[in-house]
Amino acid sequence: MERILVVGVTGAGKSTLARAVGERLGVPYHEMDALYFTGPDWTVNEALTDDVLRIASEPRWIIDSIGSPEVRDLLWEKADTVLWLDYPRRVIMPRVLRRSLRRTVTRESIFGGNRETWAGWLSREHPVWWAWSQHTSRRREIDHRTRDPRFAPLTTHRFARPDDTVAWLATLVPLLPT
Repeated sequence: MERILVVGVTGAGKSTLARAVGERLGVPYHEMDALYFTGPDWTVNEALTDDVLRIASEPRWIIDSIGSPEVRDLLWEKADTVLWLDYPRRVIMPRVLRRSLRRTVTRESIFGGNRETWAGWLSREHPVWWAWSQHTSRRREIDHRTRDPRFAPLTTHRFARPDDTVAWLATLVPLLPT
């Protein structure tokens, strides 16, 4: 595991798992949302493809995303491992609700200095709405990609329950200090 994608629907815990695996294996972690949103008012990074190409060309990395459409194939072609958090809605929705509520109440600064707002909850692009509406299609797309002959060389670990993910993570041998 040198070039790792952590995939799943919004709220599955991709960033949390990617950070933990990255720390344990000494693999540099890159947060896709931080690469994608680079400024106020959810400004999209115009150099996203170049930035992702630079990262994906490195020998070791972990990214917490299936990848936005413009970089999706690039990431999947460069990865050697996919960690798929394939959790049901009953697991995802409480997680994303708690996270968004916390971010809204605390005015936590996220990607590019942006914040979740109460008004944002009305948008179809709000993480809660996005997680609900994209759950089935995102699962279907990831399943299709894991079966796609182009990506056959990838090692895929599919986790149906958080306990399975925790048990697998416990099997990883931590990086020894040099």
